[in-house]
Amino acid sequence: MFQPLPLSIGLRYLRAKRRNGFISFLSLASILGIILGVVALITTISVMSGFQSELRTRILGMVAHATITGLDGPLEDWQRAVAFASEDGRVVGAAPYVETEALLQGHRRQGALVRGVLPDYEPRVSEIAEKMTHGRLDDLRPGEFNIILGAELAAALGVGPGDAVNMYISEATATPLGALPRARRFNVVGVFRAGAQEYDLGLAIIHLQDAQRLGRLGDGVTGVRLKLADMWQAWPVARDLTERMQGYFRVRDWARDHANFFRALKLEKTVMFILLSLVILIAAFNLVSSLVMLVQDKQSDIAILRTLGMSPAGVMRVFVVQGMVIGLAGIAIGVGGGVLLASNLSHVVAAIENAFGTELMPADVYYISGVPSEVHGDDVAMVAVVAFVMCLLATLYPAWRAARTDPATALRYE
Repeated sequence: MFQPLPLSIGLRYLRAKRRNGFISFLSLASILGIILGVVALITTISVMSGFQSELRTRILGMVAHATITGLDGPLEDWQRAVAFASEDGRVVGAAPYVETEALLQGHRRQGALVRGVLPDYEPRVSEIAEKMTHGRLDDLRPGEFNIILGAELAAALGVGPGDAVNMYISEATATPLGALPRARRFNVVGVFRAGAQEYDLGLAIIHLQDAQRLGRLGDGVTGVRLKLADMWQAWPVARDLTERMQGYFRVRDWARDHANFFRALKLEKTVMFILLSLVILIAAFNLVSSLVMLVQDKQSDIAILRTLGMSPAGVMRVFVVQGMVIGLAGIAIGVGGGVLLASNLSHVVAAIENAFGTELMPADVYYISGVPSEVHGDDVAMVAVVAFVMCLLATLYPAWRAARTDPATALRYE
């Protein structure tokens, strides 16, 4: 802990008028640099957290938190699996599905993942019904062979509601003319926009029974999709259900299916944190410069303190106190400004757009048309700690130089 005397002297040096105005300028530049670095770091990390949360929400709005599928074939008696899941308090909803890859042909051709669902069950595990821009999920009726397309998939095929598309799957049908790909004509009854290209361009929805007939699965399904109260418990919950069902199943969760994507987002956030920390490091170097010049300017004062009995450690504390007061002032203002800016970033962006008459992120170009921002307390605390450590380290060398001052040499010409 700092002793009262080094603390009072360090604070007095902050209030006293300096003969060298350049030192004051460097101290002010150090504070401003720390403020800008902390604000920039908090704002950037908050924006990246917002984008990560937005992408996770959009992706998980279309996929289940966990899936249970058959090991070597269709999952039979899916009603039993849904019943087991419904009895578990950790499960919010469960729904069967059939999934296959197909080639769709409208005015143009495009490959897509075709998912067969039950309109009454699907809203329990996904937000597809809320993403509809044309039609309704209830328009999928068994035996009518209706289909709902992603917005970009419909554009790629050149079709819209009321048009028809031909679906070809890789499974062959034996005919007198040889093996032919299995095909069926579907009526487009709806279009959805999930806000993620993976689904807007690559997903088509049909009724579960139509998918079973097309794949000749009988009453079997590909699997059961689960939505959980806590998505981070997807793997253990799905595993517990399969153990209770007493069979051989394959279990997958959302984190495993999209591991590379979210790992890349996390890595990008970490790299950005490191790069922007260099801004605070530059400000810390300015703090070193200002303290070194202050030590040089206060040689005689240091010598007098040493002759009066102050130890070298006490001298070090004087300049550590001064450097940390400068650093803490910059960190406090920077944290307050960064949290304030990150919390109101959408309003700031809107004001900039209105002032310059432009749109920074047009909705017809970007999936996320705004600038999402989420301020997390742990991120703010991490930024403050990193800045504090850098400022503390920046004070050590100047304080060490001050402690090595020789009183006789410093007072020789006084």
